[in-house]
Amino acid sequence: MSLQSHLTGLAGKAFADIGLSSDYGQVVLSQRPELAQFQCNGAMAAAKLAGKQPREIASAVAERLAEAAEIASTEIAGPGFINIRLADEALIEWANKTADNSHLGYDTAGEPLTVVVDYGGPNVAKAMHVGHLRATIIGDSLARLFSFAGHTVIRDPHFGDWGFQMGLLIAAIEQTIPGLPYFDAEATEYPGESPVTLEDLQRIYPEAATRGREDAEFADRAREATVRLQQGDPGYRALWRHMKSVSEESQRDDFRALGVAFDLWYGESDVHDRIASMVDALKDSGVAEESDGALVVRVDQTEDNREWPPLILQSSAGGFLYSTTDLATVEMRVKELGADLMLYVVDRRQSDHFTQVFRAARKGDIASDGVGLEHIEFGTMNGPDGKPFKTREGGVVRLGDVIKMVQDAALDRLNEAHLAEEYPQQEREAIATTVGVAALKFGDLINNRSSDYVLDLEKFSSFEGKTGPYLQYAAVRIKSILRKATEQGLSTGAIIGPAVDVERELILELLNLPPVIDRSIDLRAPNHVAEYAYTLASRFNRFYDACHILSEPNPQQQASWLQLSTWTLAALERLLDLLGIEIPDRM
Repeated sequence: MSLQSHLTGLAGKAFADIGLSSDYGQVVLSQRPELAQFQCNGAMAAAKLAGKQPREIASAVAERLAEAAEIASTEIAGPGFINIRLADEALIEWANKTADNSHLGYDTAGEPLTVVVDYGGPNVAKAMHVGHLRATIIGDSLARLFSFAGHTVIRDPHFGDWGFQMGLLIAAIEQTIPGLPYFDAEATEYPGESPVTLEDLQRIYPEAATRGREDAEFADRAREATVRLQQGDPGYRALWRHMKSVSEESQRDDFRALGVAFDLWYGESDVHDRIASMVDALKDSGVAEESDGALVVRVDQTEDNREWPPLILQSSAGGFLYSTTDLATVEMRVKELGADLMLYVVDRRQSDHFTQVFRAARKGDIASDGVGLEHIEFGTMNGPDGKPFKTREGGVVRLGDVIKMVQDAALDRLNEAHLAEEYPQQEREAIATTVGVAALKFGDLINNRSSDYVLDLEKFSSFEGKTGPYLQYAAVRIKSILRKATEQGLSTGAIIGPAVDVERELILELLNLPPVIDRSIDLRAPNHVAEYAYTLASRFNRFYDACHILSEPNPQQQASWLQLSTWTLAALERLLDLLGIEIPDRM
């Protein structure tokens, strides 16, 4: 149990003692830390039900709270806020109980869920671009948060490897190189090497997509190719496997550079074999119906204030769309993976698509109401002009190029700060890589995910201010302190004191970690972890400036401060890990 939860229990009991619901006893950190450490605002809400003045209720609750040994004082402020100060003895007791706790005082889930996090979303025929960055970074952080909380997390990038885009590519390749065995109906063996590279596919696909919009005859050939692929044409399947393989190899490299790993590497194609039975069940139940030659599921609801088009299961040409594979993927995740909650980390432009899929899944009893289906939408990463980040020529920026840009910027900042100058070149480059990725991730995650933000390499890679490198340097600084302490034969001891206000503030901040984690999970918002990590690092720096740990003459006080430093490092390491950020051993 966290300190905040404990205080909420005390306040809840005080409300119950005067005949009101204990739910009004929620205790939070004070918005005015100069006045109090914690506050309870339930008296205002309780007053409406009780028919009393908020201050009258607040006074009665505060009087009972003050009787608890943990509470140093309570005061009523404004219309009925209850300000709470903790006794130092209680603070130190909680500090020592939490400092050595492997989960830093956080209680893992009593009823763990199986959570599938769908993020990344790479497509065949395309190198990952800057548009995949936010999905990958946010999704990875959410997966880490749910895992830390004790849930079973299944990470799946959901490879875009099926549907009409495949038909476009096959039709274009067949027209360009018609003599390939993949297009020979009598062929039984196919080359082991791919006839196209990723660079070829990136050139072919945009051209094919444009032709598909402008040339009706070519579009028909592409639709026919899509159907033949989905029906198992051996040549088309062999060519498709080559295209998937060369794309996946590049994408794995980009994910690896970001320090992101997955438990599965499923794509739309992996659910193809279950589509027919799913569609038949939807038809038999009357959920699916024919409309203009296509098979659809109507998803409009009586309370809608706008018109919703139906979800198309099967086109009039007989092909399945990505809405169909998404629906089949929901079914697979429920039946095979046992998913209790699915988080789809995809940009907000896909909001309508996921509304259709989720409604169809509920209507067709593919996912019961007890299975969570959530679209974790996010805004765009923009350039200095405030528009989505592009190359100077207006093209899409490859993700690998962005990673290289931040790594170069990080190396420049290391040089400017004269950091790691005496280290071997290989180590300096490794540090620059780690710092660059931290700059990129923190620069993204510090923002509310629904907001757009500007990619500012100079700001993100700075060792000052609210940045990833600043937090890394703060953690490395603590590592250095503890390393020197070990070299001097010093050891940690029980936390005592606090001797000064900045020490008390640091302890209180460390004890605030559990509710921050809960808030981040509840809101699906890693920015709360990012903000808290920055606040904690800043608190430690103020503490370190006031408390000269290594030169402290009192052994008991010195051991206490070393324990506090160790606790802070453990918290920063955990917080940065939840953001997907590594910490170098030195800088």
